[in-house]
Amino acid sequence: MSKWIRQFHRWVSAAFVLSVVATTIALAQKEPMIWVSYIPLLPLALLALSGIYLFALPYVRRQRPGTAE
Repeated sequence: MSKWIRQFHRWVSAAFVLSVVATTIALAQKEPMIWVSYIPLLPLALLALSGIYLFALPYVRRQRPGTAE
């Protein structure tokens, strides 16, 4: 499961970068489309959730009973 989350996090980060670039280009036009500025929020939310999971994973594993350090 952790391997899948890491791969998902990497792909979503690439999508986030592309969405930020596209938003920057769209907002630099003469008549910018303001709604485009909301596009990066979905990948950002997914990055936050998967990042929190990946950050907490070593701490949760360390606290499980029966695991040797």
